[in-house]
Amino acid sequence: MKKLKLVRFNHMDDQTHGLLFWEHPNQEMAFMCFTLEDEFRKEKIMHHTRIPEGIFKLQLRKHGGHHRSYLDKYGKEWHKGMIQIMDVPGFTDILIHCGNGHEHTSGCILVGDSLSPRFLGSSRDAYAKVYPAVAKELSKGEEVVLEIVCM
Repeated sequence: MKKLKLVRFNHMDDQTHGLLFWEHPNQEMAFMCFTLEDEFRKEKIMHHTRIPEGIFKLQLRKHGGHHRSYLDKYGKEWHKGMIQIMDVPGFTDILIHCGNGHEHTSGCILVGDSLSPRFLGSSRDAYAKVYPAVAKELSKGEEVVLEIVCM
């Protein structure tokens, strides 16, 4: 089993910042990128609430608007489906994708290579690192999970 680990470290009124690591069995964690998500809410508001902490299985989703858009952008040789976070209680269709601010999250996890208080930068560059690593393992039939923890 391969694991992405998301460590949330900055909890703001309208967004959450994190660090994403790739954890290989019997090896140290490797930093991949920064993340940006919606904020924590005790009561979920659709498209404005981050998912809870936990360990969730990942899979490639081969339908929907994001999939079609990324297929057009990256091509079918590179893009094999969106990284979807599965079996999140109370949530559906949660993806890892590109974006620059909390208005782009809609409950999903955005990735970027730089982070300022209100902006996640170089999102496509970060996605170009995260996506191939995860998609390669999932395409081989390997189990890949996302563990989310808060500091």
